[in-house]
Amino acid sequence: MGGPRSRIGAATAPTGTARRIIRLNYGFQLLFNLLWWMPVFYAYQKEAGLSDGQIFGIQSIYYVAFCLLEIPTGLIADRIGTRNCLRAGAVVMTAANLAPVFSASYTGFLLHFLAIAAGRSLTSGAASAYLYDGLRAERCDEHYLRAEGTARALGLAAKVVCWPLVGPLMALAHPAPYVLSAASAAGSLVCAVLLPRLAGTGAGAKAGAAAGRTDGGRRGGAFLRDAGTALRCVASSPWLALVMVQGVAVFTLSRICQVNLFQPILLDHGIGEASHGGVLAAMTVAEAVTSARPQWLSRRLPPVAWVSVLSLALAGALAAMTFGGPWVVVVLLCLFAAATGFAFPVQRKLVNDAIPAHAPRATLLSVESIVDRAVCALAAIAAGAYLSAGRLDDLLWHSALATAVLLGVFQLLLRGGVVARGGRDGDRAAPPRTGDRPGADATVSTAADGGAPTGPADTREAKAAGRGEAHAPDRGPHGPRRS
Repeated sequence: MGGPRSRIGAATAPTGTARRIIRLNYGFQLLFNLLWWMPVFYAYQKEAGLSDGQIFGIQSIYYVAFCLLEIPTGLIADRIGTRNCLRAGAVVMTAANLAPVFSASYTGFLLHFLAIAAGRSLTSGAASAYLYDGLRAERCDEHYLRAEGTARALGLAAKVVCWPLVGPLMALAHPAPYVLSAASAAGSLVCAVLLPRLAGTGAGAKAGAAAGRTDGGRRGGAFLRDAGTALRCVASSPWLALVMVQGVAVFTLSRICQVNLFQPILLDHGIGEASHGGVLAAMTVAEAVTSARPQWLSRRLPPVAWVSVLSLALAGALAAMTFGGPWVVVVLLCLFAAATGFAFPVQRKLVNDAIPAHAPRATLLSVESIVDRAVCALAAIAAGAYLSAGRLDDLLWHSALATAVLLGVFQLLLRGGVVARGGRDGDRAAPPRTGDRPGADATVSTAADGGAPTGPADTREAKAAGRGEAHAPDRGPHGPRRS
């Protein structure tokens, strides 16, 4: 352990541009996702005269709109550049949060959530793609994992601080939650405007625009070609597809537990509504701490194994909630949130590393998001059926068993040679840490030199080259980059 730690300590510090990218990404992610109205939107809409059917109907429309917009917005990000897409998303989000201020009606709230879906879909893949490509262009990609996790942690911490203030602020000015949300989104726009232009990215966007013009302005054809490229990339890279599927367990379990089942679980164990805010705050703190420190995970396991282990931990925590009293449930919920915090940045890095060098990254991240939310939508329908029948314990156990089966199939495919190259890559993948370059591939420059490889990226690659192993960068859609 001493040797690798020495090398980590001697890792290259981020460049000035890389530090600027990281800090502005922190600001963007925190402000863009700081929705002050989240704890009160149900009560706010009830006070505005909406019925339960209208409120939940709007939520259903929101999820459908989000899924439908993910691919088009990912294609837009790959055509106009991720930085421009972040700016557009921030503008849309600012307008979306002001809609209920001007029209506190069914139409106003419907437009609000449709615009939220558009704004979030514009940034869901573009933000991660910009950070990943920006740090890679600066040859500081070893800092990506920590930057991704810390951004998530800061956003969660901001919610813990701000959400308790919503009630008093509403007493002073009823629309305050939506006005403050709009102000936060406007702040994220400032961060997006200040983001530096990535080497090669602007050229690629201009080339895409020029291609659209040479087609006689039929940019829809260009979008379809990009979508086809993304789908072919997934089809030709079993490793990428498997990594995406593995992440479904983490996203679905965390979403269903922390959003749909959080209150039913607490109420089922005799924990009153007055305590729900305190429990949610404790869970958010636990998730924020682990999101900021994925490098605390042991280096004995590669990242792909850690995601499986953490997914099983989430499933086990759900099953264990059927035993014990209220305090046991609260502790398990906090452990559940902590495991979620560890898993998300590691899983996001795995997917980014599995995407080939010249593939449409934002579009592929949108594909992953659609898969996650589609499965989550089906799980939510099943959860509603279980709860209506009074079978909460059965739901928790069946969720745990379904997760175990999914991960068992994943491991069989991984170890059974179905994705031999991806499996070997995953086994050799560098564990989550901040001081080592991810993967064993040579770094691929994203500067305006045409993306030529730059040679071995670290000592491990040099040793591998000395043993006669070929570690050429993956330039096409075949074969993943190592994580």
